[in-house]
Amino acid sequence: MDYTVALAVTFLLLGGSLFALVAALGIVRLPDLYTRMHASSKAGTVGSGMLLVAAGVASGEVAVFARALAGFVFFLLTAPVATHLLARAAHRTGYRLWPQSVRDDLAER
Repeated sequence: MDYTVALAVTFLLLGGSLFALVAALGIVRLPDLYTRMHASSKAGTVGSGMLLVAAGVASGEVAVFARALAGFVFFLLTAPVATHLLARAAHRTGYRLWPQSVRDDLAER
């Protein structure tokens, strides 16, 4: 493996791991379902996507890299939509916001 490729894979692995760690900490530390879902959706999507792209780059094959990149795009397109639908379903079933939340945009609907 070339030095620059190894450096790129290292950067992607460390960055993806950092984003995954931030997502895990957000799930543990944040106060309610909605903020936890936000942390896991944003940081988890980017973290898992970076790890997937790192695996594609490390493979050294164009076909594997293309599939990894397609998987990352799939993550970027589907995770926010799925999280939005889950949060909306939780709101409709009556799951309360954290008491210190400032605004509830779905309260009028």
